Amino acid sequence: MLDGRVKTLHPNIHGGILARRDQKHHMEALNEHGIGTFDVVVVNLYPFYDKVTSTGGIAFDDGIENIDIGGPAMIRAAAKNHKDVLVVVDSQDYPALLEFLKGSQDDQQFRRNLAWKAFEHVASYDSAVSEWLWKQTGGDKFPPKLTVPLSLKSSLRYGENPHQKAAFYVEKSLSEVNAGGIATAIQHHGKEMSYNNYLDADAAWNCVSEFRNPTCVIVKHTNPCGVASGDDILEAYRLAVKADPVSAFGGIVAFNIEVDDALAKEIREFRSPTDGETRMFYEIVVAPKYTEKGLEILCGKSKTLRILEAKKNEKGKLSLRQVGGGWLAQDSDDLTPQDIQFNVVSEKKPQDNELRDAEFAWLCVKHVKSNAIVIAKDNRMLGMGSGQPNRLESLRIALRKAGDEVKGAALASDAFFPFAWKDAVEEACESGIGVIAEPGGSIRDGDAVDCCNKYGVSLLFTKVRHFRH
Repeated sequence: MLDGRVKTLHPNIHGGILARRDQKHHMEALNEHGIGTFDVVVVNLYPFYDKVTSTGGIAFDDGIENIDIGGPAMIRAAAKNHKDVLVVVDSQDYPALLEFLKGSQDDQQFRRNLAWKAFEHVASYDSAVSEWLWKQTGGDKFPPKLTVPLSLKSSLRYGENPHQKAAFYVEKSLSEVNAGGIATAIQHHGKEMSYNNYLDADAAWNCVSEFRNPTCVIVKHTNPCGVASGDDILEAYRLAVKADPVSAFGGIVAFNIEVDDALAKEIREFRSPTDGETRMFYEIVVAPKYTEKGLEILCGKSKTLRILEAKKNEKGKLSLRQVGGGWLAQDSDDLTPQDIQFNVVSEKKPQDNELRDAEFAWLCVKHVKSNAIVIAKDNRMLGMGSGQPNRLESLRIALRKAGDEVKGAALASDAFFPFAWKDAVEEACESGIGVIAEPGGSIRDGDAVDCCNKYGVSLLFTKVRHFRH
């Protein structure tokens, strides 16, 4: 009735599901009303998730009609009365169900597992409906209540350290259906991914995906230690390694273009710039695509090398992070140099090549842990300093790594400089830096401007901060 809206919502069905066989008055009530019992309930819900995430989209009224009512009601009823009724919501459980029915002994643990799976299935279904309806209301990204459905992808050998147990879950919310990233990457080769592998691969892929030109990014402990862009991706790879070959060894290499046989050979055979002999070793290579020959060559580098094929991340995603007793939610930091203004606040204006270097350094520094400093020139990272409690120490680390190449290079800082004289700004100027890009906003911005003017260095304010904790 009601165009099919009411089919199974009837006492004859729910009474037969919910009746407790060991309760005499329950069975008497069934007999009185002529209601039979159900021993097994198998339900396939309306494909709401598939419908609302289809490529062509779905009209609001059609979405509403694809919300299953009777199915979840039967599932919940059977799961509640799982002592007497088996409930199945996954076709992969059919063989186990048939084996159970053939047996002579009743296994309550088997019934409980099916009941748990049933409630989890309905909860996930309802979360998709809730998420979809919230979007239809025009609500913002931060609803009063937030449910994030997760599905176990794999158990991991351990967490960050061997004494920590760990697992990897894939998000199943509607917003993640067509999302790219490491969670949905295809692993073509190598050992199983570890907890730290996922973190590092995610950092490398997030960074390299932001560059428009062919780019190589090398990451170690979630920090990019080498970045280079250029039409010649082989040279870009070499320069990315050169930025910090010691850190690059054992790191994660990411490309934003297809890995062909020439690039694969270079990855496989390239020797460390530190001695010219040691063949570079990597944990992971990640790229959007591989040629057949390129993949074959890479697979021959090492049995353990993990080779991932990932889709580009979508912009505008919600970023979640756990703290004790709660979660922090924020927009992902998606800004690119094209989204902001590099305002010249010094007497000296940067040359076109210096401005490009500043933009490149700025795009790198947003992926480095705070306090972060990146020095770059000619579309390549020369050095970076990360994770220091004060900005001066991060600067000194970056300068040491950049070495003599610092002359005329660009420097980007993820946040403003609280001090200039006899501090980070002056040390940068004295080292030979040609242009500095920073957010500005300090009460001592004037000191930074005066310092740069004294040394003839260009200073750019972006008015955008990029803390990364």
